[in-house]
Amino acid sequence: MDENGIKELWRSSNEKLGQSILLNRRNAEDITKMKMQTLLSSMKPIKRFILLVGILWVTIGGAMVLNLYIYSYEKASPFFLYSATLQLLLTAIAILIYLYQLVLLRQVDISEPVIETQYRLAGLKTSTIWVTRFLFLQLPLWTTFYWNKSMFKSGSIGLWVFQIVVTSLFTIVAVWLFVNIKYENRDKKWFKFLFNRQEWTPVIKSIELQKEIEAFKHDR
Repeated sequence: MDENGIKELWRSSNEKLGQSILLNRRNAEDITKMKMQTLLSSMKPIKRFILLVGILWVTIGGAMVLNLYIYSYEKASPFFLYSATLQLLLTAIAILIYLYQLVLLRQVDISEPVIETQYRLAGLKTSTIWVTRFLFLQLPLWTTFYWNKSMFKSGSIGLWVFQIVVTSLFTIVAVWLFVNIKYENRDKKWFKFLFNRQEWTPVIKSIELQKEIEAFKHDR
């Protein structure tokens, strides 16, 4: 084989190798996209279930509390009314966040531009952190709704010391978690313990897969 033939064979081999590498990258990118879509789709059932339970809770609880405000305000315990009202309000906020997340999940499309997917994944990550913050704010309310006037009149000192300690502890924990639950703390043990579930892990894995997709596009 002469020199020109060798050069042509070399060029042809390089072209085939380049095409093969490009095809493998595209296949890897497509597989990664499908993995990400599967991860995000796996979040929908649990979010729909939580949303349904939350709506039922707010609807039934709201009707009961509203009935007390209208017909039994003078007789009802103000501690129960205000604690229940705040709890239902925080749950309603959580419901709105879950609705927002379901909209984001519905809008995610593996064929859309990278920047759009990044925006939706960031929205899922941030909203998951915020909904957890709001739900933990309910902690002290579970220690005050059963207070009543008779506890003030006939409750022992020991009972009130215990109650104050419990309520204070729950309040401190709720405020601390509200302040410290943020993405910057994601590598801490307590954060991983709280967020090691179906509502968080798929989002983080999807963000990692999205970075891989960006790398595939960059290497083309």
